[in-house]
Amino acid sequence: MNNHLRIGKIVRAHGVQGAVKVIPLTDDPHRFLALKEAYIEEQGKLRPIRVTGAKLLNDGAQISIEGVTTRNDAELLRNAYLAVDRTHAVRLPEGRYFIADLIGCETFDTEGKAYGKITEVMQGPANDVYVIENGKLMVPVLKRLLHQVDVENSRIVFAADVLQEVGLFAD
Repeated sequence: MNNHLRIGKIVRAHGVQGAVKVIPLTDDPHRFLALKEAYIEEQGKLRPIRVTGAKLLNDGAQISIEGVTTRNDAELLRNAYLAVDRTHAVRLPEGRYFIADLIGCETFDTEGKAYGKITEVMQGPANDVYVIENGKLMVPVLKRLLHQVDVENSRIVFAADVLQEVGLFAD
């Protein structure tokens, strides 16, 4: 499992004093308001930062970062990700998982048949959809379908009968 989780993507400078606009990659945009320590992820490398201010916008958040004081400084962060370590991640209720922890999980059914790894999680208005092996199989995330979710061991088991009913197989 990743030690750091992406919580937002910096899309542009916001104003002239170094603030950046962040598109949330989290279900709780209010988490930015209490954020003090984070990381900038650029080209796979993490750099620790200190957040000195934040406010919510209609379509994202505005973040001020210590040492980023001009629009030019802020523009240099365009397309970088904002990440936190697991210590500063929000606590999820039981039965909820970080998408980063689901990607790469091996999938099986209760009869032992292997389907491959989860390569994407699509977030929809009703429920999420696990994409397995880049579309070989797509399954809606339903309680009655999930027999076992073990992200620590990268393993998810689906109820075989429900999978046959709701799974979208490419073949």
